[in-house]
Amino acid sequence: MKAAVHRRAHALDADAVAPGCIATDDTEVSRADPQRDRAILGRIPAGRWKPADDLAGATVFLASPASDHVDGVALPVDGGWLGRL
Repeated sequence: MKAAVHRRAHALDADAVAPGCIATDDTEVSRADPQRDRAILGRIPAGRWKPADDLAGATVFLASPASDHVDGVALPVDGGWLGRL
């Protein structure tokens, strides 16, 4: 609690978006390999690679006044990867 109060005293906010598997040029090789693609998709409850624009809502939320009482959060936008049992 003391650390949070200290950050707020200096108007610092330490939030982040933690993306999961995103369909980009950098992941094209993994997505093109059927075995690797199945292995990755098998661990994502949403069952799909996310397009980069899936991060927009979370990013806008953390940058907006709506998140004024959110502090020190890494918000997973990962299709459920971290929430799986």
